[in-house]
Amino acid sequence: MSEMQRLLDIMAKLRDPEGGCPWDLKQDFASIVPHTLEEAYEVADTIEQQQWQALPGELGDLLFQVVFYAQLGKERDWFDFEQVAKTICDKLERRHPHVFTQRNIPESELKANWEATKVQERADKGEHSLLDDLPKALPALSRAQKIQKRVASVGFDWAELPPVVEKIYEEVDEVMAEVEGGDPARLEDEIGDLLFAVTNLARHLKVDPEQALRGANDKFERRFRGVETLAAASGKSMQQHDLDELESYWQQIKQQELP
Repeated sequence: MSEMQRLLDIMAKLRDPEGGCPWDLKQDFASIVPHTLEEAYEVADTIEQQQWQALPGELGDLLFQVVFYAQLGKERDWFDFEQVAKTICDKLERRHPHVFTQRNIPESELKANWEATKVQERADKGEHSLLDDLPKALPALSRAQKIQKRVASVGFDWAELPPVVEKIYEEVDEVMAEVEGGDPARLEDEIGDLLFAVTNLARHLKVDPEQALRGANDKFERRFRGVETLAAASGKSMQQHDLDELESYWQQIKQQELP
């Protein structure tokens, strides 16, 4: 028996009304979505930390999520794991005709062919907007980047960097205008526009904004922990320091990180 079949059998047993696991039996498609997202982030974190020995375990946890959905689908006679696998296999072969058929597509045309195939797939599903199949549940920065990439594929994009940067300054001015106005809803709207504009700059510079922000979060956390250490060594609590003292600690930590 293959390990894949073993996993499918384990999943079926966990969902068996006679002797299965009570927790697994209570789950449905919606209830396991948060677990799926958590497992995906744990895979990403393991890769970022370069914990290669732990990666198979994290990938196994993520694979189990797919198997769980497949079991739920099988119980409802909607689909099973074989159909899930067939669907992705068919898609990969369809989107890579230069690999799986005799068609000779120049490398310069591969991206255009990929996009044309996706357009046809959306049309086959009755989706007519470029944005129809973008999942709402994506992290906001990632979804903004995908929206921008999608519309750029049909020419709705600046060709040069200066107007991209100018848009950020424009959005900052609009944010500050709403600070004076005092309307929380309008301020939130303008902050959203600013974040969208910054995401667009990241895309033009070929930087993944989600990855960049995770890196910034990690850097801030690392430096703040250093500030806490210096504050504790002074014999005073954080609250007993003024901002200038804390900023001085921050600059010390930054200097220590310089090569």
